[in-house]
Amino acid sequence: MTAKEDSALIFPCSFPIKVMGLAADDFDALVVALIRRHSPDLTEGAVRTRHSRRRKYMSVTVTVEAQSRVQLDDIYRELTRNDRILLAF
Repeated sequence: MTAKEDSALIFPCSFPIKVMGLAADDFDALVVALIRRHSPDLTEGAVRTRHSRRRKYMSVTVTVEAQSRVQLDDIYRELTRNDRILLAF
């Protein structure tokens, strides 16, 4: 099975990445900075943030124009290595 056959995604494609962590003023900027290392062409409208009901947690959804499965894997590895990020999916 080749890399193309191994994925249901057809690249390039628009791909949302959702990240959760404790709410902080700079959490969204941290997430964007980490993702931008692998997808430098993010646009302003690519980022959405949302707080939990009690505002303890924050989710940041960043939609990237994914070029390959390797790129997405690298993004997820970068995100999950960071101590401030609780979940990335």
